[in-house]
Amino acid sequence: MNRTSSRLAGTAVLLRFALRRDRVLIPVWVAVNTLMVLSMPNTLKTLYGTPAERAGLLHQMATDTSLRAMVGPVFDDSLGALTAWRVGIYAAALAAVTSLLVVVRHTRDEEESGRQEMVSSGMVGRRAPLTAALLTAAVANAALCVLIVAGLAGQGAAGALAFGLGVAGAGMVFATTAAIVAQLTESARLARGLTAAVLGAAFVLRAAGDSASFDGSSPLTWLSPLGWLENLRAFAAERWWVLLLFAAAVAVQAVVAYALAGRRDIGMSFLPTRPGPAAGRLGTAGALAWRLQRGSVLGWSIGFFLAGAVYGGMTDGAARLVGDNAEARKIFQRMGGQSGLTDAFLAAMVGMLGLVAALHVVSCVLRLAGEEASSRAEPVLAAAVGRVRWAAGHLLIAFGGSVLIMLLAGLGFAVGYGRQIGPVLGACLLQVAAVWVIGGIAVLLFGVVPRGATAAWGVAGAVLLIGWIGPALNVPRAVLDLSPFGHLPKLPGGGMQWEPVLVLLGLAVALVGAGLAGLRRRDLAG
Repeated sequence: MNRTSSRLAGTAVLLRFALRRDRVLIPVWVAVNTLMVLSMPNTLKTLYGTPAERAGLLHQMATDTSLRAMVGPVFDDSLGALTAWRVGIYAAALAAVTSLLVVVRHTRDEEESGRQEMVSSGMVGRRAPLTAALLTAAVANAALCVLIVAGLAGQGAAGALAFGLGVAGAGMVFATTAAIVAQLTESARLARGLTAAVLGAAFVLRAAGDSASFDGSSPLTWLSPLGWLENLRAFAAERWWVLLLFAAAVAVQAVVAYALAGRRDIGMSFLPTRPGPAAGRLGTAGALAWRLQRGSVLGWSIGFFLAGAVYGGMTDGAARLVGDNAEARKIFQRMGGQSGLTDAFLAAMVGMLGLVAALHVVSCVLRLAGEEASSRAEPVLAAAVGRVRWAAGHLLIAFGGSVLIMLLAGLGFAVGYGRQIGPVLGACLLQVAAVWVIGGIAVLLFGVVPRGATAAWGVAGAVLLIGWIGPALNVPRAVLDLSPFGHLPKLPGGGMQWEPVLVLLGLAVALVGAGLAGLRRRDLAG
C-alpha cells in the first residue's frame, strides 16, 4: 500500500457511515432547496405573464439599489433567467449552510465527542475522515444539482445546467471553507459559527456590489462566491468560464484543509481554546449556559438588526415594484394580510424573520442535546444542580433570545423604514408566540425522545417551507394552518386578535412542561 492510499484507508466505509447518519438531514435540506427553486417558474409566469410586465421589472431592478442588494440584478426576461434571479442567491446560501453543517458534523463534531479517536485506532487513514466528510457534502450538492437541472430543463437545458452547477459549486466552496475552519478551531459550534460568518460576509459583499452596479460588474460582487453565481448568468448567455472560479476555490481550499489536517493531532486545533473564567464567575448553571451561547446570541442579534434595516429600507421600492401587478399583490396579501400594500409587505417581511427566528430557538434548545451527548452535562449534574435547573439556563437563552432578536429586528425596521415604529415593533414581538411553539416542540423531543431531538430541525424547516413557498403557490388554507405562524394576526395593518396568540403561548408552555417532565424521568445518554 502506498503512502497516499494509507492516508485514505477506510474512506469508503466512513462515507457509507456518514450517508447513513445523514439519511434524513440531507434529503430534507435538498428537498426544501429544490422545491424553493422549482416552484418559481410557475409563480413568476403568473406574476409577470406579459412582455410589458417583464420589461417593467427589468427597469425597476436597474434603478432600485435596495432591491438589487436583496436579490441581485436581472439579466434577461425569460422565465429561466427570472428564476435564477429570484432564488439563485438564496438557493446557493441554503446549499452552503447544508454543506457546512455536513462537513463540521463529520469532522470537528466527531473529534470533539471523542468518537474520531476511537475510529482512528482502527485501519483508518489520517485524511480519511476529512475526505469522507467532503464526499458526503459532494453527494448532497450533486443530488441538488441533478434535481435542479431536471426540474428547470424545460426553461432551457444549457441554463438549467449552468444554474445547477453554480448552486452546487457554491455549496462546495463553503464545504471546503468549513473543512479549513474545522482544522483551526477546537469547537464544532465555533467552526459552524465562523463558517456561517464567512457566508454572511459573502452575502454582504455581494449586496454592496449589486447596490453599486446594475450588471454585477462591481469588484465587491466578484469577491463573493454568491456573486459568482449571478455572474454565471444562467439562462442569459451563460458565462461558462465562471465555473472555473468555483472549481479553483474548491481545489485551493481543499489543499489547505488537507495540509492542516496532516499537521495536527486528533482533537487538537491551530487556534488554542481560551481558558475558562476563574472560579466564581460561573457560579450557576444559567451563567454557564450564557457563557456557552453568548456568541451565538450576539451573532443572531446583529444579523436580525441588519436584516430589519435592509427590509425596512426596501419597503418603498418593493411597493413600487409590485405596482398594479394584481398577482404579486395577492401573494403579499396572503403573506401579510389584506391591508394596504406597504403594510402587507412589512407584515410579510416581519413574518419571514419570525420563521428564521424559529431556527435560532431550535439551535439553542438542541445545545442541551449536544451537552448531553458529549458527556459535558454529567459533571454539571453531579453537583447540586437538578436537571430542570440545568435545562432552564439554556431554555432561558433560547426563548429569551428569540424575544431579543425580534426586538432588534423591529429596531432595524425603524432605522431602515423610519415610519410606523410602534406597530412594526409590536408585529415583530408578536412573532415570538409562534417561535416559542417551535421551541416547545424541540424541548419535547429532547426530553422525551432524545435520539430524535434533531427532528426539531425538520419541523422548523417544514414551517419555513410552508411560510415561504406556500403563499406563492396558493396552497390551501389548511396547509398554511399547519404552521403556528399561520394563526398570528397580520400586523401592521390588520386587526389585533389576542385569542390565537394566547393559545399559542399556552401550547408553548405545555410543550416545554412536557419536555422537562420527560427529561426528569429518563436516563441521560451515555
